[in-house]
Amino acid sequence: MDILITLFFLISVTFPVLHIYHCLPFFRESGERSDVNRELKRWKSANGYDVEKGISILVPCFNEQDIIATSIDSMKSLSYSKFNVFYINDGSTDATMEHLDDLLDLEACSLSVEGNLAHEQIKEVYQSRRYPNMYVIDKVNGGKADSLNAGIEYSTNDLVVTLDADTMLTGNALGAVNKAFEDKNVVAAGGMVHVLQTKTDQPLSRLSLKHANMLIRVQVLDFLKAFYISKLSLVRFKALAVISGAFGIFNKQVLLEVGGYRNTIGEDIDITLRIQRYIARRKHLKINFVADAIGYTELPETWKDLTKQRLRWQKAYIDCIIHFWAFFLKTLFTKPVSFFYVFETFLIGTLAAYVMTGIMTYNIINNPGNSFIDYLFFYLFFLIVFGIIYDFVALRMNKHYGFSFSKMDSLRLFVTILFDIFIYRFVAVYFVMYGSISYFFNKKWNKVSRTGRSYHQKDSKTAA
Repeated sequence: MDILITLFFLISVTFPVLHIYHCLPFFRESGERSDVNRELKRWKSANGYDVEKGISILVPCFNEQDIIATSIDSMKSLSYSKFNVFYINDGSTDATMEHLDDLLDLEACSLSVEGNLAHEQIKEVYQSRRYPNMYVIDKVNGGKADSLNAGIEYSTNDLVVTLDADTMLTGNALGAVNKAFEDKNVVAAGGMVHVLQTKTDQPLSRLSLKHANMLIRVQVLDFLKAFYISKLSLVRFKALAVISGAFGIFNKQVLLEVGGYRNTIGEDIDITLRIQRYIARRKHLKINFVADAIGYTELPETWKDLTKQRLRWQKAYIDCIIHFWAFFLKTLFTKPVSFFYVFETFLIGTLAAYVMTGIMTYNIINNPGNSFIDYLFFYLFFLIVFGIIYDFVALRMNKHYGFSFSKMDSLRLFVTILFDIFIYRFVAVYFVMYGSISYFFNKKWNKVSRTGRSYHQKDSKTAA
C-alpha cells in the first residue's frame, strides 16, 4: 500500500513540475512573442500594402441580455480594420434579440453560406446600420456548438475567432492574432484570457483585485496557472487539448474539414481534439497559444455558479475521453496530446482522486492511531513544496508577460494563495469526483448567470 501511495504521489507531482519547468521563458519558441504594433508598421512600410488578414468573430448568444452591450462596446474599440462580427442569437427567451436590435439598428440582409455544416433553422440574418461590419444571425435554439456551426457557415473570412458573449478583447488582440497566423502552418490557436472582474483602465498591463471577492481571486490564480503554465507548456509539447471557448482562433477551412463542432457538453475540448486528430496526419501543421492576444471574460462570483461551471468542465473531459478513446489508444505513445490527455488529465487528474481518497479512507479506518497524522503531514508537505511554488511561478509568468498587480494587492494575493492551498484544492477534488460520476446521469450544459455589470465604464467597480 505504501508503495502504491508513493507511486501515485510521484506521478502526480511529475506533470506539474514538468510544466513549471517547460513554461519558463528560455524554452520559448521562435515567433512566440512580438511587439505587434511595431511589426505591423514594419510590414506595411516594407510591402506598401495592408497586411491585415480578414477575421470573422463569432459570438453565440443564448439569454445574454445582461452582457451584450459590453460585448458590442468591446468590438467597437478594436484597432483592426478587416474584421466582422456575427452575433448568433440561439433562440434566446429573454430580451437578447431586442437589445441587439436597439444597440445595432438591424436590417435584414442576404449572405451566401457554405452549406457544409448542419445546424438548426436560420430565421433571419441581419446587418447593423450603425456598424456595417456587425451582423446578427437569428436562429432556432440548438446549443452553443450548433450556433458556432451556423456562424462558421456565414463567416466571410479565412480566420474565425470564437468568443463567449462575456469576453472582451483588448484593442490590439486581433493584431496579435494576425501576426501569429503569418506562419502558414498554424491552423488554430488560443488567446490569453484574463478575468473580467480584474480589468482596469490599463487592460494591457494592470490587473486589480480590489473589488474582487475571494472566489474571484482564487479563480484568477487558476487562470494564470492554466494559461501561463499549463497551456504554454502543452503548446510547446504540441499537446494542447483545450482551446478556451472564451477566445479561440481557427482557420475556417480546417473547421469545415473536421466537420465543425460536435453537439456536446464540451465543445471547446472537442474541437481542439478534432483538430489535433486532423494535424496528426499532417505533421507540419500546429496549434499555438498567442499570449499577446489578450481577452477578458467574466467568471462566476457565487459558489453555485462556480459549481455549475466546474462540473460542466469535468463532464466535458469525461465525454472526450470516451469519444476520442480510439484515437488516444492508437496514438498514446506517438502523439503528445494523447499521452498528456490520458496520463495527466484522465489518470492523474481524475482517477487518482478516487484512488487516493479510497486509500486514505481505508488506512484511517483500519489504522486510526497514526494514519491521519501521517497523511495530514504528507499533504501539507506536498502543498507547501509544490502548491505555493506553482502559484508563485504563475504570478511571475504573469509579470513576465507584462501584467502586474498593485502593491495593495500583495496582501490579497497572499491570503488568496492560502485559501487556494488549504480550502479550494479540496473543493476542486470534489468538482472532479462528482463531475465525473454525474456525467453518466446528467449531461446538461448548466449556463452560468451573468452579473449584468457594465465593464466598459472605466470607473465601474470590477466585482462584487
